[in-house]
Amino acid sequence: MYKIPARTLFMGKNFVFVPECHSTNDLAHSLCLQPGANEGTVVITQNQTKGRGQQGNNWESAPGMNLTFSLILKPFFLAVGDQFYLNIIASLAIADYLRRKSVHDVSIKWPNDVIAAGRKISGILIENQISGTSFSHVVMGIGLNINQQKFAVDTATSVALLTGREHPLQDELETLLEMLEARYLQLRQSDLAPLRVEYLRNMFWFGEVHTFAAGNDVFQGTIAGIDGSGKLVIKHNGVSRAFSLKEVSFVR
Repeated sequence: MYKIPARTLFMGKNFVFVPECHSTNDLAHSLCLQPGANEGTVVITQNQTKGRGQQGNNWESAPGMNLTFSLILKPFFLAVGDQFYLNIIASLAIADYLRRKSVHDVSIKWPNDVIAAGRKISGILIENQISGTSFSHVVMGIGLNINQQKFAVDTATSVALLTGREHPLQDELETLLEMLEARYLQLRQSDLAPLRVEYLRNMFWFGEVHTFAAGNDVFQGTIAGIDGSGKLVIKHNGVSRAFSLKEVSFVR
């Protein structure tokens, strides 16, 4: 179904397509144990039956309607302590793609969901394999709703719903891989500060007063940014607190 993209330098030049699998991330990890798993390898499927999101959540995707794929990366140039920048570039690349498609009101919900018109349109699951003080490999899993128009929940949307028409998945994959490659090359140049600034500028609820939950504590606070390790910094009653992924949730 899919072809090797023509407009990238290395993203997708090695291509693995399976009609159906439990998880493209799992398959990509397996490939990394074999010779020839080059950086930029794409593992993609039409039907991911057990797609994973953050915190063990499932990723709902109708077969053949959306993009569900994983990228193999080898960011040996990146300090392990800066690994959250992989989330940053993936989120920004998806936002770049959506704006290219004239999708408006795009924001990034920490740590790695992309929101359009107030609803989730994409999710990212990055799994790092670290050996000593450096990366062994990274698998970047991406789910992006393209043509699906009916969801089990009312908090999801798709490019088709927001643009009023369906889009060829091959074309959308090529465009997205271009955006991912450009952001990855920006990261490779150690251009970290602008990436961080842009991520914050695109952050969902940034600088606004909203309700959050941390354990049994429900409180109002303002997202002030992220710390050096990518934790979410929320200011509450004049005090800034940093939260990791499982320590805080957004309350609508």
